Amino acid sequence: MDIYVTQQDGSRGLLSYKDLTFDCALGKGGVAADKHEGDHASPSGRFALRKLLYRADRGAKPQTILPAQEIDRNDGWCDDPDHEAYNRPVRLPFDARHETLWREDELYDLVVVLGHNDNPVVKGAGSCIFMHVARQDYGPTEGCVALEKTDLLTLLAAIEDNTAIRIIAA
Repeated sequence: MDIYVTQQDGSRGLLSYKDLTFDCALGKGGVAADKHEGDHASPSGRFALRKLLYRADRGAKPQTILPAQEIDRNDGWCDDPDHEAYNRPVRLPFDARHETLWREDELYDLVVVLGHNDNPVVKGAGSCIFMHVARQDYGPTEGCVALEKTDLLTLLAAIEDNTAIRIIAA
């Protein structure tokens, strides 16, 4: 069974999975069928849940069937479409544009890597599309899906093998 994320209004959405329903934040550019690097939109479509990255210093390994990996201070993700590591994990320091996964805020305490633009990677078609912890006010993301931390933990414990996420525009 898939997770469904339906855009409600601009950068706000509703996530549902089985009997669970949660508010979520989406990209400040809304949801786009034709995702491009830097458009701040969440991509529409169906995407695999590749793995969970988590901050072990901020909590125990979450209960989930997903492969899980601790984030450390040198973890990053390349978002430079001109670099050969585009939309791939990288080690810091890194000489091209990238996301730092070890953040001072709590947004990346839990990061589910979504299978967007990764098989194969298409330069400029969007990178760093994750499901992660939302800001307190569900402020917009750069293109990810974000949930309250307790909601994300509940979802992680509930998902089953082959669960994917479907992001649907309003």
